[in-house]
Amino acid sequence: MRKIKFYLISATIILSIAGGSCKFGKDRRSEKLADAHLRGAVNHRSNLPFDSNLVFSFYRSYPELDKYQKDVVDVYRQHKFTQIWYDERGIVEFGPTLFSKVKELDVEGVSSKFPYQEKIDGVFENDKENTLSREETELMLTNLYLFYAEKVYKGLADTTTIAMGWLLPRKQVAYKVLLDSLIADDQLINRDDSLLIGQYYKLRDVLLRYREIEKTGGWNTIDINPKLKAYKPGDTAAAIVQIREHLFREGDLKQNSKSNLYDPELVEAVKKYQWRIGKNITEKILPEHIREMNVPVGERIQKIIVNMERCRWISPEFARAKEYIVVNIPSFKLTLVRNGKMELESPVIVGKNVTKTVIFSGMLSYIVFSPYWNLPQSIINKEVKPGMAKDKNYLEKHNMEWNNGQVRQKPGKNNSLGLVKFIFPNSNDIYMHDTPAKSLFAQERRDFSHGCIRVGKPRELALTIMKDDPDWNAQKIDAAMHAGKENTCVLKNKIPVYIGYFTAWVDMKGEISFFDDIYQRDGGLARLLIDEK
Repeated sequence: MRKIKFYLISATIILSIAGGSCKFGKDRRSEKLADAHLRGAVNHRSNLPFDSNLVFSFYRSYPELDKYQKDVVDVYRQHKFTQIWYDERGIVEFGPTLFSKVKELDVEGVSSKFPYQEKIDGVFENDKENTLSREETELMLTNLYLFYAEKVYKGLADTTTIAMGWLLPRKQVAYKVLLDSLIADDQLINRDDSLLIGQYYKLRDVLLRYREIEKTGGWNTIDINPKLKAYKPGDTAAAIVQIREHLFREGDLKQNSKSNLYDPELVEAVKKYQWRIGKNITEKILPEHIREMNVPVGERIQKIIVNMERCRWISPEFARAKEYIVVNIPSFKLTLVRNGKMELESPVIVGKNVTKTVIFSGMLSYIVFSPYWNLPQSIINKEVKPGMAKDKNYLEKHNMEWNNGQVRQKPGKNNSLGLVKFIFPNSNDIYMHDTPAKSLFAQERRDFSHGCIRVGKPRELALTIMKDDPDWNAQKIDAAMHAGKENTCVLKNKIPVYIGYFTAWVDMKGEISFFDDIYQRDGGLARLLIDEK
């Protein structure tokens, strides 16, 4: 019987036959918990003793694992210094499962290798010599688990991600407690939505598909005529054959007729591709679209891996909120989700490279209709004062006034914040707001702001947020937006707002989108992941 004993509540343990490794798994039985709430309880069934003094001698022999020593001691203290990986019949079933997952880390977008992989290979592979004692195997497996949890569930250290400007709250997981859950139900290692957000698993599936494309040769470079302005429906060209082949390989085109005619079938595939790379939808094939198609599949794979790493940092708890707002900077898009369904999607404008929008979270607490704009001192110094020096009527012409030693712009349709702003208090002084510069939303790349987020559908956002508030119907919201007098509405229910940075994203249909790395963050993260090998 496996060494699992639960002290929280008594439960029936269901045993079933399951396969395992060649050496240890042929007659193992899979155990499933009758009550999922037992996950995380401390397990002791066989009560096989473990000598704590062996830990210190182990790390003298295997110094590359030394960083796990404190956690290993904590694990065995939690288990009252009994063996975790052995029962009376040998290695428990989760042992070979963990071994297989570590051997296939590339599936998780991880290129690191366990420092003593050849040692652990000898335990589980028949054609390899096993040079580890039983005690060494016990400790090696515990270190193997901590290595896996660090690489797959945790990712880069908090200090590293903060230094990279990622200020969203990091996920907190008790990895020592998690080990008990995995031993109790080894299928959790394949997918556990309490550990990783669903987007991680979607990216993992797409990573597999793109690696298959890479194995079969990737895609060829499409020739671009230097004089080309655009291909239009009805055009014929040798490049159209190449474009058709590419879109077939990526899945935008269901079949490849190999025709050189830009026909209706190809038009629809081109539109789908344009949408997937964050471009404006048009029937024309522009040189910029072809340049995107010429991005090597290896670079697409790296982008997927980088964004899988970002997914590791996020707590799945955020998606369990009744409603929340997500702004993805590279896609220039805001999404409001309520009860698990998308209620609103809006284009946004984000900060310029010199005034980047910060990656962080807050709680949307109030909405200000017909707002004043209190100009930051930096804008006063760089723009207003030089303007006043040239034109004594500068403030009046821009509907501005002095207010307690500062400059503010009065409410109105030409106010830089537009007719409404959405406040989630934060030390970065970032908020969402309307804008009079509506034409900018027609641009594909929309990094024009000083750091705040301009919303393309501000009225719709206000209506959606206050949908269930009987005190604020559409007529009252419209009136407040055009009143010319500032009016603040404190929300009865605060809404989480997450500002993130994902350059690859998979939608509900499994379609992958790639976005420009506007703040040049992917390369640095990719290099860090390589250094982690």
